[in-house]
Amino acid sequence: MADAAPLPLPALHASHGGCWLRDGIGVTRGCAKGEAIMAAADTPLLMLNAPLVATRLGYPDLSGLDLLELFAFVHPARFMVPTPKGLAHALGLPEPARDDEAPALLQQAAGVLLATCESDGWAEREGAWSALQSLAKLRWPWASVLAGRIARPDRAERWLFARLPEWDEAPERPQPAQVALEDAEVVARLAALTGTEAEQRPTQRAYSAEAAHVFAPRGRDGRPHLLLAQAGTGIGKTLGYLAPASLWAERSGGTVWVSTYTKALQRQLRRESRRAWPSSRADGSQPVVVRKGRENYLCLLNLEDALQGGFGGRAAILAQLVARWAGYSQDGDMIGGDLPGWLGTLFRQRGIAALTDRRGECVYAGCPHYRKCFIERASHASAQADLVIANHALVMVNAARGRDAAQRPTRIVFDEGHHVFEAADSTFAAALTGAETIELRRWVIGPEKGSKGRRRGLAARLADLASYDEAGAKAISAAREAAEALPGDGWLQRLVEGFPSGPLEELLAAVRATVYARDESGVQEAGYGLETEAAQLDGPLVERAQAAQAALAELRTPLIRLGLRLEALLAEPPDWLDGPGRARIEGARLALGWRVDLLAAWESLLGRLGGPADPEFVDWLTVDRSDAREFDVGLHRRWLDPMKPFAMTVLEPAHGVMVTSATLRDGPDWDAAIVRCGAPWLDLAPRLSAFDSPFDYAGQAEVLIVTDVPKGDIPALAGAYGRLIEASSGGALGLFTAIRRLRAVHGRIADRLARGGLPLYAQHVDPIDTGTLVDIFRDDPHASLLGTDALRDGVDVPGHSLRLVVMEQVPWPKPSILHRARRLAGGGSAHDDRIIRARLAQAFGRLIRSREDHGHFVVLSSAFPSRLLGAFPPGTPIHRVTLDEALQRVAAGVSARSAPVTSESEP
Repeated sequence: MADAAPLPLPALHASHGGCWLRDGIGVTRGCAKGEAIMAAADTPLLMLNAPLVATRLGYPDLSGLDLLELFAFVHPARFMVPTPKGLAHALGLPEPARDDEAPALLQQAAGVLLATCESDGWAEREGAWSALQSLAKLRWPWASVLAGRIARPDRAERWLFARLPEWDEAPERPQPAQVALEDAEVVARLAALTGTEAEQRPTQRAYSAEAAHVFAPRGRDGRPHLLLAQAGTGIGKTLGYLAPASLWAERSGGTVWVSTYTKALQRQLRRESRRAWPSSRADGSQPVVVRKGRENYLCLLNLEDALQGGFGGRAAILAQLVARWAGYSQDGDMIGGDLPGWLGTLFRQRGIAALTDRRGECVYAGCPHYRKCFIERASHASAQADLVIANHALVMVNAARGRDAAQRPTRIVFDEGHHVFEAADSTFAAALTGAETIELRRWVIGPEKGSKGRRRGLAARLADLASYDEAGAKAISAAREAAEALPGDGWLQRLVEGFPSGPLEELLAAVRATVYARDESGVQEAGYGLETEAAQLDGPLVERAQAAQAALAELRTPLIRLGLRLEALLAEPPDWLDGPGRARIEGARLALGWRVDLLAAWESLLGRLGGPADPEFVDWLTVDRSDAREFDVGLHRRWLDPMKPFAMTVLEPAHGVMVTSATLRDGPDWDAAIVRCGAPWLDLAPRLSAFDSPFDYAGQAEVLIVTDVPKGDIPALAGAYGRLIEASSGGALGLFTAIRRLRAVHGRIADRLARGGLPLYAQHVDPIDTGTLVDIFRDDPHASLLGTDALRDGVDVPGHSLRLVVMEQVPWPKPSILHRARRLAGGGSAHDDRIIRARLAQAFGRLIRSREDHGHFVVLSSAFPSRLLGAFPPGTPIHRVTLDEALQRVAAGVSARSAPVTSESEP
């Protein structure tokens, strides 16, 4: 298809380096932003990533013929980096060497995609003609261009929901056999996975043998085998623990769960697992399954509603493109799966969230698409799998309230184990906020009058029970009545105007007033959230808390009664209750149990206001804001040590747990790591192992602490970033602790760098999701990326594309109420130092990912404390230098390694 004729329509490309227009007869010229905007307003222009082009032009209402939308239609579920270079690679076209060559590429790429639609070899033809008819009615800009190029099929195309395969029921797996693994057989399995030609790594073999200990038979109930294993970067820990895991699963017939914190590691695990397991067994089942939370998967019932009028405008176009993707998706994962991460941003994320089950409204077997459901497919497949790849939060939630106790994980590997504490902190938290309470109201009552969509209340979801069981019907009616006390639509506006409605809104109004009354941040922090501790509260707020607590109890009581009626229905089922009906009732019972627990947690939080504080918890009040706009108000509760509920719900029922990471311990000290894994709560003495990285940090890396960039001087900070990126010729990852400073630096240097051929991308600036930003960064060795905490762990870019990491300052912990309480309990400044050293170690770990990597790690700090230098691997050269000296060292390092630059894009 690469020889297809270019589409003779005008094309526009805009970057920080300038704007270029190409007309239909092939003439390209530079133009000003104003001219580009006028041209786009006059006629639809070919462009790539319209929201990004709009940002570059400063014209948010820009629209046109976006090549990304066409690519998503023609090649759904296919990976592509959304840049001119990425588009060229995806279509087998020569990549443009300069910005002014991009418009010609857009015309050429459009021609290739249109020719594909006319080709007999188009793999994704099924469903395209029908989708195009719907898109034409929605006035999709590409519809008229595609008309006539996609032939009408001889036979009517099957609807998406008829094409999707059904999952099959399977018998319950027996309890795993009790097996013990010998070191020799584990090392032999590791050798089989790595291959005969692989480099011999004694530390990897030792690590693998250590990992095998968690699969030994448990000696006592509630006393799991617990291993903490620190494995430096480059050990090969993934295959190191997959070797004993695959051997144990094969011998025992059991399931191993491997939990990660980032999606990047999940993708890596999926690839590496192919060495140990086939993609499918002889019976068609999957030995390896990736599991995520329900909110990650496409909900087919929500999609059907969107396709049949639930969505309007641009969101309706998105629904059609998602439907195209659903027919070809491997697993229906919309967040980090094979749905292009950039697709949602083309529509300003409108609709993506509405197409998943974020509100817990699933009706299970009551759904007409239940047997085709992506979520249920993954859930049922995981019950038969040898290996389940999940994330920390899902493992914890599944252990706490999984639908089937027999399927809860008992052999678990927590990779990226330094994040287990953070994940537990979020999982076991309670938040009584306006946003949370209105969601509960909608779950019970249903949508407000005039709302579009399929949302239904409790009565509609359990209508058959209400007609059959009088007690159940009364419980539903009482719950609906009690839920009227919860905040409704417009609650925040009523709070701002001083007219709250109902006991919960009155409480939130008092919370908001108290937070503002106690605020001491001043106008400089006007755009950020505010908080105050839940102490020394005045009488009126406490009285409102008591009234709200009573209202929540009024709702919890009928929900408990309803749950009991559902249990009775399952115990003595009527004749009309078939298998799918039982599954739906069971799902409803579990959903009720979750809400009852949530209400109980809220009541407990309110019950302590005005009284003595519970020493196990930290409570505070908040007004959440973004760019000076309030979006939520409420009360929050966190465990002072969230590893207590983690130990009770995850560790205690397990038989073997491994927690592994490159940054588990603080230097040679294991004490903090042991506390942060939950072992003391079960009086466990975990097995401890540490394996140093094989990398030559003395020869591969250099830490530069720049001492002459004044703190708080934004022009100086921006100048330092710009000059460092130029010295490195791109390939820089800039890490910030404040979004405001990130945006200020980006705004000052992006244009200048782009004119020098060094594109700069940034979180919170570019309308692109984080995963796609990292893909773009990985794909272009001259690009640089600015970001915040999400990039400190979420970036895995081996090779020349990442050769410089710059931190704007020492990553001090945010002085929040929660942090203050944990600091007091954890040893004061020593607690802070442990956090900072961990953050520095994690950021440094982004730099050297293979033996061939070289680079510099730069911290812009005039007073970097020496006690924090232990964060860096032993032997790493550390220098305190001026900015000029740092520039010379960075430039010299790049010059010494100026080998031809190559890169690989990775799905």
